Amino acid sequence: MSRAYLVTEKGAAAELVDRDLSEIFGDDESGGDEGAGGEGAGGAGTVDLDVLATSINYKDGMALTGKPGIVRRYPLVPGIDVVGRVTASRASAFSVGDVVLLNGDGLGETRHGGLAEHARVRADALLPLPEGLTPEQAAAVGTAGFTSMLAVLALADAGVEPGDGEVLVTGAAGGVGSIAIALLAGRGYTVVASSGRAEAEGDYLRRLGASRVIDRAALSEEGGPLQKATWAGAVDSVGSHTLANVLAQTRYGGTVVACGLAQGSDLPTTVLPFILRSVTLTGANSVEAPRALRERAWAALAGELDLELLDSLTTTVAFEDVPAVAERILAGEVRGRTVVTVGN
Repeated sequence: MSRAYLVTEKGAAAELVDRDLSEIFGDDESGGDEGAGGEGAGGAGTVDLDVLATSINYKDGMALTGKPGIVRRYPLVPGIDVVGRVTASRASAFSVGDVVLLNGDGLGETRHGGLAEHARVRADALLPLPEGLTPEQAAAVGTAGFTSMLAVLALADAGVEPGDGEVLVTGAAGGVGSIAIALLAGRGYTVVASSGRAEAEGDYLRRLGASRVIDRAALSEEGGPLQKATWAGAVDSVGSHTLANVLAQTRYGGTVVACGLAQGSDLPTTVLPFILRSVTLTGANSVEAPRALRERAWAALAGELDLELLDSLTTTVAFEDVPAVAERILAGEVRGRTVVTVGN
């Protein structure tokens, strides 16, 4: 038997169930997708895990509460992160007893995810637990930290350097924003944090490495198509008017990385930032990141992230507390990262 959160139909909130594994996975050896689990760098087939830890992200909050746009097959176990110990492997690269992790790759969307005591995942996107990280710390990094590092790498690859000027992080008190601040500050960037909780969370954000904190109200309303050139680059997890204003305020040749839509999926902007200031808008997609990029990002995370700082921004909750946390994360009441301990 295995306890799992299960979304059974469109619009329904997840229920905590206790079922035989065959009832959840059936004879599916594809990790949840028909036809998936082909040959790749991690070997063909899938890997079964005893889940050790997972986390709750904004996407998970949406899935757990029945919000549209995340879960795309039913029934489905939500949870876009998983850290676990291998109990059975159909892939040559992994053996029983290995401790591994996986972020994105359709978990909690089209494939059964990590909010369960057991998981079956695709081998192709699976990675060994990096040396120096505990399972709980890897879960604390999770999709949020992985996405943050993808964004930081995108800025660096685009030529945004620490001496170029201020780099803005929106949604700064959330999971992506918190870790992005820590990573950017660790690389020597001058980071400005934008948050709807600027006064309440100001000390927290400065402790992560922000040089100053601004209220999101300065960015969240409709603004002009081209504004005072301020930012050398930005990491945006908010979207909508916020992202439009960030683009309008980005300096010549700057790069903005979009990786969220907390305010909305719309983008009410014009071409002016692109054709008059050569601003680049790019994205960070944790779901479909190829294996080489996953390895690069996790190697950087393991080498750069201050683990004491990570621990300080992490809250640990019990498996039974997941629904309450899902409601709070959607209400904007959760800061940093939330880890769910599952097994030993």
